[in-house]
Parts: sequence; C-alpha cells; structure tokens
Amino acid sequence: MSIRDRLSGNEAVAYAMRQINPDVFAAFPITPSTEIPQYFAQYVADGKVDTEYVTVESEHSSMSTCIGASAAGVRAVTATSSCGLAYMYELLYVAASARLPITLACVNRALTGPININNDHSDSMGTRDAGWIQLYAENNQEAYDNYLQAMRISETPDVRLPIMVCQDGFITSHAVENILLEEDDAVKAFVGEYHPEHALIGRETPLAVGPYDVSPYYMEHKVQQAEAMKNAKRAILEVAADFEKTFGRKYGFFEEYQMEDAEVALVLIGSTAGTAKACIDQLRAAGRKVGLIKIRVFRPFPAEELAQALSHVKAVAVMDKSEGFSACGGPIYAETCAACYDLEKRPVLIDVVYGLGGRDVATEDIARVYDHLFLMTENGGKGPKYIHMGQRSSEKEVL
Repeated sequence: MSIRDRLSGNEAVAYAMRQINPDVFAAFPITPSTEIPQYFAQYVADGKVDTEYVTVESEHSSMSTCIGASAAGVRAVTATSSCGLAYMYELLYVAASARLPITLACVNRALTGPININNDHSDSMGTRDAGWIQLYAENNQEAYDNYLQAMRISETPDVRLPIMVCQDGFITSHAVENILLEEDDAVKAFVGEYHPEHALIGRETPLAVGPYDVSPYYMEHKVQQAEAMKNAKRAILEVAADFEKTFGRKYGFFEEYQMEDAEVALVLIGSTAGTAKACIDQLRAAGRKVGLIKIRVFRPFPAEELAQALSHVKAVAVMDKSEGFSACGGPIYAETCAACYDLEKRPVLIDVVYGLGGRDVATEDIARVYDHLFLMTENGGKGPKYIHMGQRSSEKEVL
C-alpha cells in the first residue's frame, strides 16, 4: 500500500536510500545536493540504517571510496552536483571501466564558470560519455521511483555499470510536492540483495581491479563496456515492468505526451516537461496539434525508439538545458539528429538551448517554440536551427 506524503526531491532520494540501506555512503556535500547526505546522516545517527557513512575531504575522494567499497563487493552510493561531479571526472571512468555498479544521485547544477549555483544540465551532460547509465526525473515522484529502480538496473549481471540518477537542482531538489512512498518491506523486496559474482573480499576467485591494460586487451574491454550499455536497455525495461507490476507506476525510455496526432513536437529532459505539458494543454484547447517527448533515459540513448516516436511529425525542437559548444547545438540535439538520420522521411530538426544557469522558462516561452516550428513547416524548413532562447540581446531575438 502506497503512503501519501509531501517531500522535496532531496528528501525523497534520501528516503529511498534509507529504505535500501546501502553498505557505504561516501559523503562530501555540495549545493544543491547537500541535503541528501544531510538527511541520510540523520538516519545514521538515529540508527535507522547500518550504513558505513564516510565523511571524505573531496568529491574525488568520495568516488574513490565508492570504487573501493564496490570493488570489495558491497553497495556504495554518493550524491553530488556541478563542480563536485566534475572533480570526480577521472574516477567516473575508473568506476565504469571496472564495471562497478555504484549509484550516484546527481542534483543538476550549472558548471563554473562563471560561478552559478542554479539549475542546468551541464554537469551530467559533461560526463555523458564516461560509461555511466543516466536516468532523469521530471518531478519528485520520478526522482524517488528512479532511485528505487537504479540498483537493480546497474547490478544486472550482463550490465554491471554505475548509474547516475539525476534531478533538477532547486526546482525539484528543494521544492516540496505530494508524493507516493512505498512501504519499507516492499522496497527491500523489490530492490533485493546484492550478490556480486566477483569481489575483492569474501571470494575465492582472484581479482585485479584497475590494472594497467595493455593494447592487446584494452579495446576488448571497451567493447565489453559498450555491449554492457546495450544490455542496459533491456534491463531498464525489465526493471520498469516489474516496478509497474509491483507499485503501479509506469516507466520507459521516455514519456510521450499528446504525440498520437502531433504535427510538431518538443524533445527535452527534466522538470521543464511540466511547463511544456501545461503549454500543450493550452494549445490543444485552441486546436493546435502539438506534442512532447520527455526523455528519461539518456544513457543508453534510446535512438531507435525515439526515431520511431518522431517519424510522423513534421518538425521537432530539441531543447537542450546545456550548451555543447559544438557551434551547432547541444548534446540532446546531436543524439536526436543521429537517431533520426535513417528515417525515410525525417522531420525538420532544430536545437533550442535554454535555461542556462537557471534562466527561467514559462509556458509562453514554450508556445513561441511551437510557433517557430509551425512557421518552419510552412516555409519548407527554412530559418534558424541553432537558437539560444531567452537571452538578452540588442538584436531582434528569434525566440
């Protein structure tokens, strides 16, 4: 039986952690994820978990601790944001290449510089090729539900990859929302126990972690990682199906909103989906056929599935809450364009970079994006395709 409550996104993640009771939590707080180790430290102090809570001197040390603990054969977790994730950069690759199913709660925040503590996706997008599975949440409920599913996905035997559970800093992390929580026993039964096949401690089979990998073997190991990420697609859907059967809430690679007969559509990640849905409802009431695809799983990227979902629309705006500095758009745009390349009839695709450093986006901003897409369907796809929305400029803005 689900329990109705009101929690912030950070509280929801810490609550899920308490229910799972991980073996090691390596903690070095950074805004806006600070509350996660703070809430969990209280659980430790109150004796509600028996987790080894390790206070380290930096985020680099935090991930190092998680790597050592996971290699020893236990569940290891941490939480971070922004420059904290960037400080872990070297170790993120180590965790993935060593096939260690560490769980990291990433509360998305802009990267320095200039210094900014508000939300965008530049931190996790900057690590998108480090070999970690990445899940994103629109709201607090999804942050909680994603965390409950994360360990089962990453610990799947033919996956064994670390996983990043992302939510928008301050927008979901600190805002209090109504939420359905599950009973402790039901969560423990769903997540299950962790029984690694190989570990440094308590196993008879010798194991080397992090050795020098000479050229005759390095590429084979990277191919194994690549195959594991492919396998993660199946694992994500299998875990989601069991989650729906157990708790009644449905998840997939992405959510389609009003896409059945949509002529134009948005593709985006995170809390902006809520704003977009409100705008869609307004525009649909006015007779305009608009839709949305909210990506939940960015790694592994659901290319074939996304392309199929977009195959019938005329124009698509991919909305990136991070700047790729590629001179042609952001990371979600690049992935979506590649996904749609083999479609027999491709939609017009544009990139809208928005919300950097916490720049607000409202329903009227989303409406202008749809207006631009309809204009492009009428003029043969002509017009700007790499747009920064909402910035101040002395020149006339496109959006």
